[in-house]
Amino acid sequence: MLENEISLDDAIRKALEEDLGPGDLTTEAIIAPESRGKASLLAREALVLAGIQVFSRVFKLLSAETAFEYFYSDGQSVPAGETICIISGPTGAILKAERTALNFLQRMSGIATLTKIYVDKVGSKKVRVVDTRKTAPGLRVLDKYAVRMGGGFNHRMGLFDGILIKDNHIMAAGSVAKAVSLARGGAPHTIKVEVEVEDLDGVEEALRSGADVILLDNMTPEMMQKAVDLVGGRATTEASGGINLGNIEEIAKTGVDIISVGALTHSLRAVDLSLEIVG
Repeated sequence: MLENEISLDDAIRKALEEDLGPGDLTTEAIIAPESRGKASLLAREALVLAGIQVFSRVFKLLSAETAFEYFYSDGQSVPAGETICIISGPTGAILKAERTALNFLQRMSGIATLTKIYVDKVGSKKVRVVDTRKTAPGLRVLDKYAVRMGGGFNHRMGLFDGILIKDNHIMAAGSVAKAVSLARGGAPHTIKVEVEVEDLDGVEEALRSGADVILLDNMTPEMMQKAVDLVGGRATTEASGGINLGNIEEIAKTGVDIISVGALTHSLRAVDLSLEIVG
């Protein structure tokens, strides 16, 4: 589940403050403070659910009296037209939290749903579909959690938990070998070193330098196949750059170990959900 509840609550409070400001003019004018009601969360399209506890937390932060009856859990596929959960509690709190709660859930479920499509397209448990750092600022933990709910895997969470030597690092260091050497000298022994390369010469240099993981950046499937053959299992291979639903299956057939897809978190479509007062 989502570990850091304190920072999660901070993110939710900021989102609520953005939406509510000093108060909900419409709800406070129409709904009596003592009014209580129920609302149904409906899936308007087929989706993979992710973020139902985040959704619920939005309501709880506005009113501890809200209660939930769940019919689906994160990671499950929800058919179109199904009720995901029933919310009961103060009507005002339900209405005030509605948009913010839906915004979180629609984005997270959109990520999970898209990830599942990519994973199914690959069709091989030997190849991992992973995310990138191209996430919504401040919501990376939620975005990456949603990827896992869709059957994908997480790449590094940030710059602090993995070494990935990219083209600008190589340019600044002077060579792949120099960059790898410096990385090895300054990093804990438990951290793997990954190097981004753009051609077969780069693959060879990365291998000579002792890279643990070689990122094959924006290569054609044909070149990628040659790169995988050249590596021959001496390092983990990752395909990256320009990955989409039209080419991921072909890329998976090259034998790469990992395929990173930025689109999972930067080009998703929010799923269609609605919250309806039912009593």
